Amino acid sequence: MHKGHFNQSLGSLVSHSEDKHSVILETANEKIIISIYTEEIFRLRIFKKEEELTDFSYAVIVKPKAVKFDVKEGPDTIHISTKYVTLSIQKDPLRFSFLDHVGNVLNEDDGAFGTSWIGNEVSTYKRLQKGERFIGLGEKTGNLDRRGTAYTNWNTDKFAYAPDQDPLYMTIPFYIGLHSGLHYGIFFDNTHKSKFNFGASNDRFSFFSAEDGEMNYYFIYGKDVAEVIANYTHLTGRIELPPIWSLGTQQCRYSYYPDKEVLNTARTYREKNIPADMIYLDIHYMDAYKVFTFHPERFPNPEEMVSKLYDMGFHTAVILDPGIKTEKGYEPYDEGVHHKYFAKYPDGENYAGEVWPGWSHFPDYTKEEVRKWWGEWLKFYTEKGIDALWNDMNEPAAWGQSLPDLIEFHYEGEGATHKRARNVYGMQMARSTYEGAKKHLKGNRPFVLNRAGYSGVQRYTATWTGDNVADSEHMICGVRLVNSLGLSGVAFAGFDVGGFAGDASADLFVKWTVLGAFSPLFRFHSMINSKDAEPWAFGEEAEEISRNYISLRYRLMPYIYSAFYESSQTGMPISRSLAIDYATDEKIYEERYQNQYLFGAAFMIPAVAAGWEFMKVYLPNGPQTPKGGLNANSHWYDLHTGLPVNAGEYITEVRKERYPLFVKGSSIIPMQSLVQNLSEDPDTTLEVHIYNGAEKNSFELYEDDGVSYEYEHEDYYKRLIEFDPHRKQIHFAEAIGKYTSHFTQIKLYLHGFDILTAVRVDEKIKDIQLEDYQFIAPVSSFDPFYKVEVKDMMNRNVPYIEFPNTNNEITITV
Repeated sequence: MHKGHFNQSLGSLVSHSEDKHSVILETANEKIIISIYTEEIFRLRIFKKEEELTDFSYAVIVKPKAVKFDVKEGPDTIHISTKYVTLSIQKDPLRFSFLDHVGNVLNEDDGAFGTSWIGNEVSTYKRLQKGERFIGLGEKTGNLDRRGTAYTNWNTDKFAYAPDQDPLYMTIPFYIGLHSGLHYGIFFDNTHKSKFNFGASNDRFSFFSAEDGEMNYYFIYGKDVAEVIANYTHLTGRIELPPIWSLGTQQCRYSYYPDKEVLNTARTYREKNIPADMIYLDIHYMDAYKVFTFHPERFPNPEEMVSKLYDMGFHTAVILDPGIKTEKGYEPYDEGVHHKYFAKYPDGENYAGEVWPGWSHFPDYTKEEVRKWWGEWLKFYTEKGIDALWNDMNEPAAWGQSLPDLIEFHYEGEGATHKRARNVYGMQMARSTYEGAKKHLKGNRPFVLNRAGYSGVQRYTATWTGDNVADSEHMICGVRLVNSLGLSGVAFAGFDVGGFAGDASADLFVKWTVLGAFSPLFRFHSMINSKDAEPWAFGEEAEEISRNYISLRYRLMPYIYSAFYESSQTGMPISRSLAIDYATDEKIYEERYQNQYLFGAAFMIPAVAAGWEFMKVYLPNGPQTPKGGLNANSHWYDLHTGLPVNAGEYITEVRKERYPLFVKGSSIIPMQSLVQNLSEDPDTTLEVHIYNGAEKNSFELYEDDGVSYEYEHEDYYKRLIEFDPHRKQIHFAEAIGKYTSHFTQIKLYLHGFDILTAVRVDEKIKDIQLEDYQFIAPVSSFDPFYKVEVKDMMNRNVPYIEFPNTNNEITITV
């Protein structure tokens, strides 16, 4: 038996041809279709000739553009070039290398193996570049830099998972490679169980593989990490603007019941002046855990309860599990059986798995007719005033956690077994739920939260990191998971604040609350038989500290909502790994700093474990230069004191009431007055905080009605705010859009500037005023010395000016 018998690599090029968007290559046994989607995106579809599948994807929503590309053939190579990328093809054997426009190698096949098969398993082996790092891959535990590790993509229900557990609930087979100041992404669009090995147990190559199907991957170039993310989300879609109330505090427990407990929890939020907007009903709201039912004794009049909650400023979310109880007379079951809507065995019998309701059938969401049927059933909830839906257990999960692989799914008419359909099942449930709810809410935006998914799931839903545990390690792991999801196109993500399983200490709960307040999705959630875990359940001191940080999130809503708008346009996440702005800075990958992240563009958030009294944070210089270095003129500000902090390593005290938070120099931060829920109107003065710095910066302020789709018809308000420290000017550009801003007055705060007495607003001199300003109020009732300390340390007299918020451009000269 000769060497290499079991591994079949691509053979030598036999012929090639071109069409409008593609170059087609053929070997004796294989066919390769190279499609140029944009000047930065190449697709390689590689398959054995006798095994070609229909070209179909749940993830990719665009077709190739009419892109100018050149094809040049030499005796040994073919080069396909766009403005930014050259694909160099070695003919014998067939191997692929991607280069930038000046010839630097971005990514290249291993010369011996390239794309290979072992039986039905297909793999592509990539030569490891010097110093190459790998980031992203979605909901994956482990370090920010994934070099030296390997992962499996197979959507898995894992209660109380370990902080190094793999796989978890979601499959995002997309990563970003970094080396030599260069950046690229690879999206492997194959829904079978797949593996990604980033040089684990070898020093030669990285590779990605799938148990079956085609080698179908997209090479994505970007001048920086942000552009790679933008190009990836061009392929797979971006978040739609969520309803603004879904960005507020969300309160969940497994479970609040009966209805009086739900109402009492909501009233307690209002009585204690802790801002909140959503409350969840977990599985105990149902009759025998049957979806599309309410328990007749626990929730005898759900419409009345939902109405009372709405009057208090709360939106109600209900959990939906896909398992339909096998019970004759239960209408969803009867309909599903009659219309053949459930996943089946090859002999036509409906698959049954045991889950919360008992033995259950599972809707086949890979069939359009089934998605519409599920969507129609959602009227059961929307007619009761419910506009938030929470999909759970949709990996799909069943007791035993081992669905038979021969189960069959429609897969849009192609037909597929569980092996191909599993990783997209949760995504298609999310799609069904989103599309149905959107239809029934008649012009209002629904909120959908979803556990399992595949690339592109961000188009339909927010997500959270599943059944975590109440300890510091899990809290910090959750930060990395959310940041990795953000790197991978899933921008609206969060974790169960306080921990789902187990009981948090007061100190841990407070620190988790701060991280939740500075995360895209902010949801408290705890499980049955655990202690109460609402913000008031840990004593008065923890309650007051939690209230302060929750209130700060609500005051920051103009900043947060504008960040969500940016994400809907570019794919830029709200919680941003430091690798986005500082990819070439070695320190951000160190274990002690890899948990820091930016919330939006302005705030640096470190992850602080319970019990820490001091910690070292890292404040990078930046931004990255075109050659891959970092500028060395940045500085930062302590949010609490308002005092500048030099870039670099910085030791800071950790106090319960003063979590270490920092603001990047040159930042622009809009804020509003405090409200108790986001259906309330703040007052009509918009605060805009400018932090002095060395770099030009801009911020696009975005407003709309927060609930409808009228923004799709230009019913929005957009205004670019620019800060130019070299010209000492702040510029408010002319407003764009048909929407009238809620804010009639602007109060401009100037942090870190030299002593000011007056500024010029357009052509008029305006006197500076001073204000005793604090972002976060001290917990003075529990620490009488803190107030004194703040008085000494805080940059309390912040200069500001006030002027009308007209739609015309305004220039302030400092």
